Amino acid sequence: MIRRLILLTLLGAAALADAGAPPAETLKAGVLTPVMAAPALRLTATDGQPLTLGRFRGKVVLVAFGFSNCGEVCPITLATLAGARRKLGAEAARDVQVVYVTVDPERDDAARMRKFLGAFDPTFIGGVGTRAEIDAAQASWGITSVRKMNPDGSYLIGHSSSIYLVDRAGGLRAVMPYGHPADDFVHDLKILLRG
Repeated sequence: MIRRLILLTLLGAAALADAGAPPAETLKAGVLTPVMAAPALRLTATDGQPLTLGRFRGKVVLVAFGFSNCGEVCPITLATLAGARRKLGAEAARDVQVVYVTVDPERDDAARMRKFLGAFDPTFIGGVGTRAEIDAAQASWGITSVRKMNPDGSYLIGHSSSIYLVDRAGGLRAVMPYGHPADDFVHDLKILLRG
């Protein structure tokens, strides 16, 4: 359901842009209208505490899914988000939390994810759990992932790579597709931080 809502929202935003709607304080990400409560997360955080979005109420939260063995997409996404936090400045960045949930619980435990995320920004929080817990989180956020086996028995995972923007009140406000630069996140975060 969330995937269909996101698709309809993005199509609607594109139609408005084509119709010449005035862009006063509009987000660069695809805006979700109406704003709905962000799906729940019930995982273990890389800091050892329970990972729920309620824990970060009052902050803008960027939620993304990936894994530590990812060769390209995940490092680019994390470097972009770290760059956005730096560009915001220390004071504003304190009110922004990045939550990165693994799609590979068989290899990504809390220690491994903490080390992986810490290479980009020590404030990033990872989400880990059992296969069933990760599957439930993926389903509620509309995330797909597919394991691709290599001849040597190793594997990679293809997965959804959008970033979800959750406002200070826990509302899912927008979805930023993969590939946007840090400046687009800075633009949107400044708007959400004022809201």
